[in-house]
Amino acid sequence: MNWWTWLAVGLAVIAATWALLVLLASRLPDGTLKDLAAFLPACVTTARVLRADPRVPRRAKLAVGLALIWVLSPIDLVPEFLPVIGPLDDVLVVALAFRYAARQVPRPVVLAAWPANPAVINRLLGSPA
Repeated sequence: MNWWTWLAVGLAVIAATWALLVLLASRLPDGTLKDLAAFLPACVTTARVLRADPRVPRRAKLAVGLALIWVLSPIDLVPEFLPVIGPLDDVLVVALAFRYAARQVPRPVVLAAWPANPAVINRLLGSPA
């Protein structure tokens, strides 16, 4: 078989794996696992909304923007393929950036930007000061 056949087979396997993961994630019951599966995509959406909001100060936008770049970057401190601990560096950076931003802007602004379950962001941000 030619190299391009192997490439096509590899890409088909990757696409099928992603499709299966999306299907399985959509079938998760409401609760912790579904919240965890939606966490990083919700963080990316929240970061984009906060960066566009004029009520967010520049230093908070910078922190959220750096966290967004960190999540989207293919370079990680802990490789993503490691089970459980793979995405922890992304989660930690996002959590610290959002907690910092939440101290700089009114809490309702951050809550309005969060597209997922509000209990998750409330737990991440901690009790309001």
